[in-house]
Amino acid sequence: MEKKEEYGAQQIQILKDLEAVRKRPSMYIGSTGPRGLHHLVSEVVDNSIDEVLAGFCKKIKVVIHSDNSITVTDDGRGIPVSAHPVYKKPALELVMTFLHAGGKFDNKIYRVAGGLHGVGVSVVNALSEWLEAKVIRKGKTWQQRYEQGKPVTKVECIEKNSSHKTGTEISFKPDEEIFESIEFDWERITRRLRELAFLNQGLRIEVKDERSQKREIFRYEGGIRAFVEHLNRNREVLFPEPIYIKGEKGDVSLEVAIQYNQSFIQDIFAFVNDINTEEGGTHLSGFKAGLTKVVNDYLKKEENKDIVLLGEDIREGLTAIINMKFPNPQFEGQTKTRLGNSEAKGIVESIVFENLSRFLEENPALAKMIVQKAISSSRVREAAQKAREITRKKESLGGGLLGKLAACSENNPEINELYIVEGDSAGGSAKQGRDRRFQAILPLRGKILNVEKTHLVKVLNNKEIGSTITAIGTGIKEEFSLSGLKYNKVILMSDADVDGAHIRTLLLTFFYRYMPDLIRTGHIYIAQPPLYRVSNKNKEYFLYSEEELKELREKLGEGKIEVQRYKGLGEMNPEQLWNAAMNPATRTIYQVSIEDAVVADELFSILMGIEVEPRKNFIQEHALEVANLDI
Repeated sequence: MEKKEEYGAQQIQILKDLEAVRKRPSMYIGSTGPRGLHHLVSEVVDNSIDEVLAGFCKKIKVVIHSDNSITVTDDGRGIPVSAHPVYKKPALELVMTFLHAGGKFDNKIYRVAGGLHGVGVSVVNALSEWLEAKVIRKGKTWQQRYEQGKPVTKVECIEKNSSHKTGTEISFKPDEEIFESIEFDWERITRRLRELAFLNQGLRIEVKDERSQKREIFRYEGGIRAFVEHLNRNREVLFPEPIYIKGEKGDVSLEVAIQYNQSFIQDIFAFVNDINTEEGGTHLSGFKAGLTKVVNDYLKKEENKDIVLLGEDIREGLTAIINMKFPNPQFEGQTKTRLGNSEAKGIVESIVFENLSRFLEENPALAKMIVQKAISSSRVREAAQKAREITRKKESLGGGLLGKLAACSENNPEINELYIVEGDSAGGSAKQGRDRRFQAILPLRGKILNVEKTHLVKVLNNKEIGSTITAIGTGIKEEFSLSGLKYNKVILMSDADVDGAHIRTLLLTFFYRYMPDLIRTGHIYIAQPPLYRVSNKNKEYFLYSEEELKELREKLGEGKIEVQRYKGLGEMNPEQLWNAAMNPATRTIYQVSIEDAVVADELFSILMGIEVEPRKNFIQEHALEVANLDI
């Protein structure tokens, strides 16, 4: 991609000042919890990544200091420091004190930029107790300090040298008055930095934690090929080297890496300007269309004219990374992570079709392996369809859910709740204790299938899973549609022990693999039933941990108290279950969200997959972190 050397104050455009940021931080960073806190780091790193995308940065360093301040350093061109021709202030100060001030709003300085998706480093400044910016340009080092978003020094030259070095260093400490906590999570930060190193071939990213003395360096000469190998490292692959294709159309560049494995799931992660488009979009549609056309065309050439494969047949067992650099991306969807530009579909489809067709023709043995796997998947799909039709017929005749689901009387999906409950005894208490107007109960008998290890036909033939699919109403996989959703909240309620946790994990694995959009749109919840009921002087307390019990004992003193430890939901009578786990005014429920799709996918694969060794290693590595061990 062509470099644009001239980057000066005149290229800085200003769109809005910072007035409202400190008053309403959640409007700009999503929340003042952990997600919003870590978003600050992403905003600063994204500025450095934009220099990488423009071809001027090869190294980024991130340091978490002992006081939870952060320093991000890069060797890009450095933010301009000369006076802006219109605003008569140093460009650095404008970038730091005005929302969306920067050089990304015309295509001359940044042909593509991930930072367009964000809110800018000025928001980081506004939400920090202090921020210091250092810039190295044209043999001089410049510096300015800000407190709560306001400059407290001028932009001043602090060093002169004859070096040709350039770069930017941003140090900041989040404001404790704004954030719930300013404790940064090492794992969360390193996950994103590793991902960025995969997506930008050869980029060196160093990250250091002064609190724990941890240090990592990420640099991948294999780029997204190495990314695919990393995702498939715990799976049995169909061929050793990922297929890699690359192409350009005008200002758009695309690279794709694909590799098949022996699992039953598809893992496709699509990125635009280094942003993970978790909700997909037109580029993902183009990739799927191109891949489907390539394989079906290859089949016809090989005299298999009677077989027509569906996209889902061809994608079973596929791991793929789509990495697109795209000017002026339009993001849509609930989380603004779906690409909406209509032209992207045709561009991606044609690049994939041209390059992958050529590759398969040149590698017939590998092509045959892919085609045979897809044909096998199509046969399984047809068998699954028959199983689904039989299930539907049973339901239409009054079978299936009859006698199992305790429906609610309201017909309003916006307020209705479905409790998926472990066991018949707990289901009985839940049915009696619920509010029948808007709460439905679906009891499950025993543990459901582990879908990570199970083929689609067996999954659909499983009664417990079949009941769950029917009750929710959205369908699964390619047939999934939120328009059929019967309940705003699907709440998983199981015992507060190891067996209960296992059942929750099996259900979450099912939802993640077969109804992921149900999680992404915030409809899946986990109920937290109490561990203890404490009675004291006609008062009743429901407690959820040993710590809470200890605190209550200290608070109540030496008086007589009765403590009941619940071994299971079935031990609670309907009134207790209502008060502790079902009454919207008193219950505790947690919304399930996907913080990082790549990491979620890896965890489900390690913990629920076929391979034993990765699971054993994970347990050994994290054993000391277990807070609630049921022996």
